[in-house]
Amino acid sequence: MTLAPPSTSPAAPDTVPPAGGAPLLRPHAEQAYAGELAALAAADTRTRPPSWRLSPWAVVTYLLGGVLDDGTVISPKYIGSRRLVEVAVATLATDRALLLLGSPGTAKTWLSEHLAAAVSGDSTLVVQGTAGTSEDAVRYGWNYARLIAEGPSPDALVPSPVMRAMTRGSIARVEELTRMGAEVQDALITVLSEKTLPVPELASEVQAVAGFAVIATANDRDRGVNEMSSALRRRFNTVVLPLPASEDAEVEIVTKRVADLGRALALPDEPPAASEVRRVVKIFRELRAGVTSDGRTTLKIPTATLSTAEAISVITGGMTLATHFGDGRLRAEDVAAGLIGAVIKDPSADPVAWREYLEGVVRDRKGWSDLYRACRDLDDDTSVFGGA
Repeated sequence: MTLAPPSTSPAAPDTVPPAGGAPLLRPHAEQAYAGELAALAAADTRTRPPSWRLSPWAVVTYLLGGVLDDGTVISPKYIGSRRLVEVAVATLATDRALLLLGSPGTAKTWLSEHLAAAVSGDSTLVVQGTAGTSEDAVRYGWNYARLIAEGPSPDALVPSPVMRAMTRGSIARVEELTRMGAEVQDALITVLSEKTLPVPELASEVQAVAGFAVIATANDRDRGVNEMSSALRRRFNTVVLPLPASEDAEVEIVTKRVADLGRALALPDEPPAASEVRRVVKIFRELRAGVTSDGRTTLKIPTATLSTAEAISVITGGMTLATHFGDGRLRAEDVAAGLIGAVIKDPSADPVAWREYLEGVVRDRKGWSDLYRACRDLDDDTSVFGGA
């Protein structure tokens, strides 16, 4: 027999309204961009796959931005290759699962969330992969009080996010797939290949409703943590998300995300100083590459990731300092502490790489004397170089 769906409610987020009417610190994508999603749905006349809220064309427009015929502006959620986004969306319209692979900070989770919001209207069906994630997170668990009192029954079963997505015809998201143990990863194989989830305790199974798909993310630096089996890998269509191709593109991403975060944190409604954003991005790109942008100076590469996401964090932290402890204008001294904290992760090796960059590049770069002084002042105050 086939197990009855544990819930017949529409694919809507299972969220509880905040008490006292306080704003949400971090709304889900479908909440934050509800107006844009509604406008796209109203204007979308193209064919929609089963259970999809939007057509593939409208999903891509939601992600990359555009202007609708009625003048509604759709803001870009992802800045990058249109073809990569089209491939990702097309994958979800087939019976293949989608794996977003890339370095830390390449917006894998961000893209996964917005894809689920646009396709299903619900980005909350998430399995977070860790070393402690069990098979129950992928398959199902039990309400042990009812299990002991009644024995195995549909009412005692606790569905996983994957099972709930199957019954709704929605997108299930699996974050950090390779951080889960091999036996947990392999619990997905039957789901992805047969589109069923056996429940042997009830002599039944759950069959996926049309529209069900899985989006997984994996960090290409963590491939050795729990390598995916070839059987599981074959069931994914992999899209590799690159780091921003140019400094200008990365500056644009950082500026936009900082503005979004600033509104959530009630920071002044004005963009951060463009010069500070560009300096942080340039520093991160040069240290990631191990060479200055002009190609003249070879650099030691620190152990830190120095991702775009970390650049966003440095600028957001700097704006918070400027707002609450300054005059609201972002300056070098506001970003210096966050910058050093982002670069120095390994106290034995990273201070050497940072000091060589500070003394060999920052000190002599035209217009960067204020940043050099701010970083050196922090060195004097905190011995950030570990006594070097």
